[in-house]
Amino acid sequence: MSSTERGSLPALFLFDDSDKLSAMTRRRWIADEYEGDGAALTGQNAAHLARVLRARVGQEFDIAVGDRVRRGRITSVAEDRVDFALGEDLAIGEAQPITLCLAVFKFDRFEWAVEKCTEIGVAKIVPVIARRTEPHLAKAATKRRERWEKIAREAAQQSRRSSVPEIAEPVKLKIGIASSPGLRIVLAENERQVMLRDVVAPEPLALAVGPEGGWTPEELEEFDTQGWKRASLGETILRAETAAIAAVAVATAFGE
Repeated sequence: MSSTERGSLPALFLFDDSDKLSAMTRRRWIADEYEGDGAALTGQNAAHLARVLRARVGQEFDIAVGDRVRRGRITSVAEDRVDFALGEDLAIGEAQPITLCLAVFKFDRFEWAVEKCTEIGVAKIVPVIARRTEPHLAKAATKRRERWEKIAREAAQQSRRSSVPEIAEPVKLKIGIASSPGLRIVLAENERQVMLRDVVAPEPLALAVGPEGGWTPEELEEFDTQGWKRASLGETILRAETAAIAAVAVATAFGE
């Protein structure tokens, strides 16, 4: 680019070759507010950027706005709000849409599964109340949804995703698996012939992972009735959160 051409660009968005090299390492934020060529982080996101990361005017980040990711430069910083001027659109990959129907189990481990499956790329998580979900967890699940959404948002930003996976309202199993789109696969411990890696495909996909103790025979029959395919991750018995993470990883790797 000549000096004349370079000088014709808005000064706010001039950057040198070294800045291009850092494009993949720039932190990505999902805007809390956006309109036109402006966006903002508010609340906890703004506080983290302002206090912990010591944001200053002129710093650049990738800003996810709706279904786009744009280059953003900070124009003002306050403890509860950081404003950005938005520049060019950045290329983003189109991820395979994966819905994870995840039986509710111990919350600390469930939250770990939410975080890691978000990082890998799941599009939606549907917490389902299974027969072997402990009653006190089933009762408290709805109140935890907001916390799960917060975990998913933080994980999405950390992993440079352009969107946050939807965390659905916890529902009973029959309801949760009835509306899942595309190819539908349930992880079943008693499946010995069909491996997950052999049946995933590059199309919308729903995965179902059971609670501690697995699905009951009656629940597996319900999956059969609703057209789900049974598959296995292998001969070893995995903890619920490990199975969820492994299943999403296999689906993203083999569904391309």
